[in-house]
Formats: sequence, structure tokens, C-alpha cells
Amino acid sequence: MWHGLRWLAYARRRMRGDPGFNAPRAAVLCPCKGIEPEMERNLVALTEFDYRNYEIFFVLASAADSAYSTVKRVAEHSKVPAHVIIADRPEECGEKVHNLRVAIEQLPEDFEVLVFADSDGRPGRYWLRRLVAPLNDKHVGAATTMRWLIPNGHNLATALLAAWNASIVTMLSEKGKNFCWGGGTAIRRSVFDEIRVFEEWYHSVSDDFSMTRALQRAGRSIVFVPECLTPTYVNVDFRDLLEFTNRQILITKVYSKKTWASGAAAHVLYCLTLPLGLGVTVSNLLATLPAFHLALLTFVPMLLAAIRGGLRVAGATEVLQTSRAQIAGQAWIYVVLGIFVPYLFLVNFVMSLLTRKVRWRGITYELISPQQTRILGY
Repeated sequence: MWHGLRWLAYARRRMRGDPGFNAPRAAVLCPCKGIEPEMERNLVALTEFDYRNYEIFFVLASAADSAYSTVKRVAEHSKVPAHVIIADRPEECGEKVHNLRVAIEQLPEDFEVLVFADSDGRPGRYWLRRLVAPLNDKHVGAATTMRWLIPNGHNLATALLAAWNASIVTMLSEKGKNFCWGGGTAIRRSVFDEIRVFEEWYHSVSDDFSMTRALQRAGRSIVFVPECLTPTYVNVDFRDLLEFTNRQILITKVYSKKTWASGAAAHVLYCLTLPLGLGVTVSNLLATLPAFHLALLTFVPMLLAAIRGGLRVAGATEVLQTSRAQIAGQAWIYVVLGIFVPYLFLVNFVMSLLTRKVRWRGITYELISPQQTRILGY
């Protein structure tokens, strides 16, 4: 709970801050693949930033991609310079990583900042200016934010995914061991080259974890920018839910074993507390022995989880003003389901022990190591 309060206080301080007027020339890179719900609205949002010196680069593997016509239309009607790059199929690395690598290789030298965005997010008007602002400090390696999933469907799978993701959001903090998120990260091009991100990207499937590894290896900090939380509207079934969550945890296991191990231990302990506590409590009640203290110890972790969920919602509603009513109306998802999300994480951790294969945007990969990825099929 203390961590949740600190996270909320940090988000509020950042919201009150002024990002300033410095606007280094920025390239916004957005890989695209396949049609997504409301994709055109999401891409248009990237063309409407209150930032005077940027261009957009949409990247696809093929002009035959179903998203191509939408991307082309958005680029043609954009008020800021927008480009469409065809990167072709990847070899021994993730398609997203390959697309980004091809796009950056083609960028003119005058771009000072690289900004990474996803096609399923809908950032606000001041998102770019606030995300780039921390880079004014030369000691900062990168600035990052995170998605906030907003259910568009009225089903349990979508609600669980939103609650699952909300717990990831508060892993990022003011002074914690932050990691980059591929849907919202800004880095100076000079730093990108200096820490040799391209080397980490060779044979990698994860653009953000590989960049995080490069920054950590170079001893460069990652600043979390909560005021840039990116609303992402979702509607999934249970197959999609498990595909997404299992993939995220397996990628964590391959690219950051310490993070995976500490997360697994914490979730196993939480998940054991409820059944064991209930068993002992019921046993004492049946034996007419004192049981109140056992029930208290059993349910306190659940109460704290609910409180953390409420604090996350409070922060999200303050940052995402345009989505405030919808988030507040769905607050129960983050508060109530947040209590049971650790059991979904437990499934994810178990699955990450059983396989190294993931399916991502229609492509099946085998994650052998951070430097080795095998493409199994399209």
C-alpha cells in the first residue's frame, strides 16, 4: 500500500510540472501490423501532438498487410510530415524489432530524439512534449511510460486483462529499477548509438527489454513519466488473454531472469496465502479454537491488493482526463479483480516454465536466449 501511495504522489507531482519549451527534432516510430479496433483514430492521434518539430514513420513488413491502406491514408492526411516504410520479412528476430531497425537505418542524421509508439495506443495531445522533456537532463538515458488498458468489451477476459496490466503500471516508479515500454519510450539518438541498442536488437524479439538491457549495461537511468500513460482500448476473449499474458511473462523470463524470479516468488506466496489460510481458519472453527487472527492474516493481503487497485485508478483518472469517466465507471475491475489477478500471473509463470514458444501478431517464435530467436512459422 505504501508503494501505491508513493506512486500516486509521484504521478501528481509530475502532472503539476511544466515540460518546458525545448523541442529537439524527434522521429516518432510506429510499427504496424494488421487491423486493430479503432486503429485509424489511434494513428491520427500521433499526428496531432502539440510539438513543433517532429515527423512520423509508420513501418510495416509488407505493403500487402491489411493495415497498409489505413496507414497510407493517415500519412497522406497528416498535418505533420508522415512516412510509410516497408521493411520486408525479418530473419532470426522479431518482426517489430526488424521494422524498427530498418526505419532507424533510413532516418536522416538531423533527428536528435527517437520516440517509440504502438498502433493500439491513443496518446494525448501533450504526450510527446512530456515524454521528451526528461531528456533535457543529459544524465537521463531514456524516458518511458506505460499503457493503461480500458475495456471496450463487457466480458470477463477483457476485464481480467485490464486488471492484469494495471499491476504492471505500478512496477514503474520514481526511483525504482524501471524498464522501457515499446509503446512509449523516448531516447536521444546519440545515447541510442552510444549504448549500442542495435547490437541488442540483433536476433531479439523484444525491442523494449533489449533496449532496457543496453541502458542497464551502460549504467544509464530510465525515467518513468506517468503523465504520459497511454490509453489503450481492448476487447479480448480468453484465448487472446492467455496468449498476451503468457507472452509477456515468457519474454520477461528470457530477458530479465531476476525480475521473473522475484515476481514468481511474490505471486506464489500470495496465491498460497488464501487457500492455506482458509483451510487453517476453517479447521480451527470446526475445532472450536480461536480463528479470528488467522482469518485476519488470510484476508489482509487481499484487502491491501484492493487498496492498491484503488490507488492505481485514482492516478489513472487524474492523468487520463479524456477517459476519466470511463475509467471511473470501471473502477471495480481494477479493485475487485485485482485481488484475483495474481492467480492469472501464477498460470503465466507456470506456462513460462513449460515452453519457450510465443505467438505474436500471427508469427510463432521460439525464444532461445536474449540474443537468439527462431522464427517457427507465419
